[in-house]
Amino acid sequence: MTLVTKKAPDFTAPAIMKNGEIIENFNLKTFIKNKNAIIFFWPLNFTFVCPTEIIIFNKKYEKLKKRQTKIIGISCDSIYSHQTWRSLPLEKGGIGKIKYPIISDIKKNIINMYEIEHPEKGIALRASFIIDKHGIIRHETINDLQFGRNIDDIIRIIDAIQYYEKHGEVCPAQWKKGDKGIKQTQEDISKYLSENF
Repeated sequence: MTLVTKKAPDFTAPAIMKNGEIIENFNLKTFIKNKNAIIFFWPLNFTFVCPTEIIIFNKKYEKLKKRQTKIIGISCDSIYSHQTWRSLPLEKGGIGKIKYPIISDIKKNIINMYEIEHPEKGIALRASFIIDKHGIIRHETINDLQFGRNIDDIIRIIDAIQYYEKHGEVCPAQWKKGDKGIKQTQEDISKYLSENF
């Protein structure tokens, strides 16, 4: 079952924040405060694909901030595992100082709310959810454990959401920021297809 078009399930859980502070009552709705957000889940700390995604999200932090988009990372590890991993430099297998909150879902409540628990391993699948400023999930992707995400495509979807909100035009296949959209009329789609295909 997809969560797209539905209100993002709210949660309160322990988190380690940008400044390294641990808080016990991080709340999704309070943190987002009417902005776009990306929630992404990874299977386990100290693994292989996971740090590459966490670090790339960190490198894209400023790009997403300019788009009024917050990032929240979640796994089933304890908050102390998150803290240890975050305290290690990259050359020692750590993830370094991450600029966004990392949530501990050790009880697996959140992965069950978002319906992304691996059926055999009991950990999170590699799932991402884009939430708009109204709290609605507009996009989700779920990968099996072996395959990393394309963070640039997640940013492209955020650009598409913002383009649609601003112009009321839909975004065709391969659309990227700077491209034209399509008015939702037969005339405009016919024109677009004849000019582009």
